[in-house]
Amino acid sequence: MTPNPRQALLIQEVRNRGAVSVEALAEKFGVTLQTVRRDVKQLAASGLLARFHGGVRMPTSTTENIAYRQRQQLNEHSKQRIARAIAAVVPQDCSLIINIGTTAEAVARELMDHKGLRVITNNLNVAAILSDNPACEVIVAGGVVRSRDRGIVGEATVDFISQFKVDIGLIGISGIEDDGTLRDFDYREVTVARAIIEHSRQVWLAADHSKFNRPAMVKLARLDEVDRLFTDQAPPEPFPVLLAEAGVQCEVAPP
Repeated sequence: MTPNPRQALLIQEVRNRGAVSVEALAEKFGVTLQTVRRDVKQLAASGLLARFHGGVRMPTSTTENIAYRQRQQLNEHSKQRIARAIAAVVPQDCSLIINIGTTAEAVARELMDHKGLRVITNNLNVAAILSDNPACEVIVAGGVVRSRDRGIVGEATVDFISQFKVDIGLIGISGIEDDGTLRDFDYREVTVARAIIEHSRQVWLAADHSKFNRPAMVKLARLDEVDRLFTDQAPPEPFPVLLAEAGVQCEVAPP
């Protein structure tokens, strides 16, 4: 489902507060309890929220990510802002590796006017978008294509990426925990992202505000392996200190 404006604000309120009662949401938005319960039921059925007795919270599974189609719609405006901020500082005539993820696809759309780019990707959606830019050379990694998101993963993907050394490696992440670790849900995705980190002169991380303090099962990297973080809101505590200690340049995308 695509959340309506009220439901989008409801999701944002739950994300900001962690867990909220139905009564508090009804008071916050000036609607009836029945309206909130209906919204919550729809959002929970779509995997965007998780219900408990009397209230609602964000999904917190450490083993399973939100479905790809739902991730496309979640925080869509935030991802567009982040994508514009990234594209604004990507130089002309440079080489990039762009990883799997809905934010990566938003970045690809913002690079359509760039010239002289050489982009390696394991994301068929990114490849399809950038193939319409005649001034961009797109190189698609080999491997196993996942039907759910058109991401390419596997040992062949890692081996392919390991042949290169690019200017910028752009990765996404499922969660950043308060010990400074970057985490994801799929081990195969993590091995590819590790290869991107190791074969990039600079590592850029794209992560909207929902990724902070979000748990996931597989460790991908540490903050000190990242050069620049692009996000849509100032990171909450303790992340400003962690980012400073790791030497990460944090850039909050303008509205």
